Amino acid sequence: MKLLTAKCSCASPTRASERDAMRYIHCLNNISTIGTDLLPESYALTDSVNEASGILVRSAAMHDMEFSDELLAIGRAGAGVNNIPLERCTKQGIVVFNTPGANANAVKELVLCGMLLGSRGIIDGIGWCRDNADDENIGKAAEKAKKAFAGREIMGKKLGVIGLGAIGAKVANAAIDLGMDVYGYDPFVSVAAAWNLDAGVHHVTNLADIFRTCDYITIHVPAVAGTIGMINEEACAQMKDGAVLLNFSRDTLVDAKAITAALESGTVASYITDFATPEVMKMSHAIVLPHLGASTAEAEDNCAIMAVRELVAYIEDGTIANSVNYPACDMGPCLEGTGRIAVLHDAADDAIERISSAFAEDQAHVVGIASNARGTNGYTLIGLDKPADTASIERLNGLAGIRKIRVIR
Repeated sequence: MKLLTAKCSCASPTRASERDAMRYIHCLNNISTIGTDLLPESYALTDSVNEASGILVRSAAMHDMEFSDELLAIGRAGAGVNNIPLERCTKQGIVVFNTPGANANAVKELVLCGMLLGSRGIIDGIGWCRDNADDENIGKAAEKAKKAFAGREIMGKKLGVIGLGAIGAKVANAAIDLGMDVYGYDPFVSVAAAWNLDAGVHHVTNLADIFRTCDYITIHVPAVAGTIGMINEEACAQMKDGAVLLNFSRDTLVDAKAITAALESGTVASYITDFATPEVMKMSHAIVLPHLGASTAEAEDNCAIMAVRELVAYIEDGTIANSVNYPACDMGPCLEGTGRIAVLHDAADDAIERISSAFAEDQAHVVGIASNARGTNGYTLIGLDKPADTASIERLNGLAGIRKIRVIR
């Protein structure tokens, strides 16, 4: 393989040929070997980020990193990508992948645990037992003390699920199985996600209805401009007295001052969150976990497997699936003796026409084009009946809006 970067000097033919023999992947965090063991023999892990074609990352902050021209893609072993500089990656033609759904079951189980912790006095009851461990009559004393920790059952209660993606849908379905009355809110729910929902989940179109009627509210949306701080003073004021709020998505979705006031007033009975911050640790009636949601061995394995497969499919064949900054695109495996060019570019109505015109004088024939756009970001794969010549690549480089060109074969 040879990497050609639009509008800048390219690696020499000799160096590019040497790079064909081996691809390097750099891990910024500990990535499950169940995943990295899936790398083909022509790949190796490297400690040098500058020679890596791909980076695997979990939670390491990447905003201050410089990226070399060798870097083609970043695989986030998890769903959230707020630790990755998406805008800069997009401009540099670096495809960023995540692994939606790979850790969904782990988070779902912890959310269910959180609901039980928020409904029964489990934590306080455990604390009482430890505090009275030296009492020889602790059994009798417990019978008198347990009334303070009795709580309530979740069966028959109303659960509001905000966000019906991979995790939210699993939570909603599991809650139905537990006998809860479930209401789901997601104005952007996909057809595929809708098919995965239990028919018993009530579809809500007004978020305020969730706040006003639900005994439990759980949030499963990404932290973006429209969702950061969505649980604010107005939202808390609408909540049913004694509601339990669960946040296993991102800490920034909940305004700290607003939830603190709601907890102190009793409007919100308990706030269960997977994000320990200085603000939340000062809150009364808050149950705080140390970001355990996706930390099971199974979830880490699943995320690593998915991330590795995404990186390899993109590097080997140009296939994009589950990217957060570029559109999905798939031409299948790249066969020996054929040619394939991958072009990351500005999205435009005439993009395919302009890109294909670069091969008009090439002796290789275009046998297929796959192209897609995501907002202002476009991606095109060109299939040829033999490897492309240098002149065609130079013509592509001369087109406006080209971000990165890669000769896959």
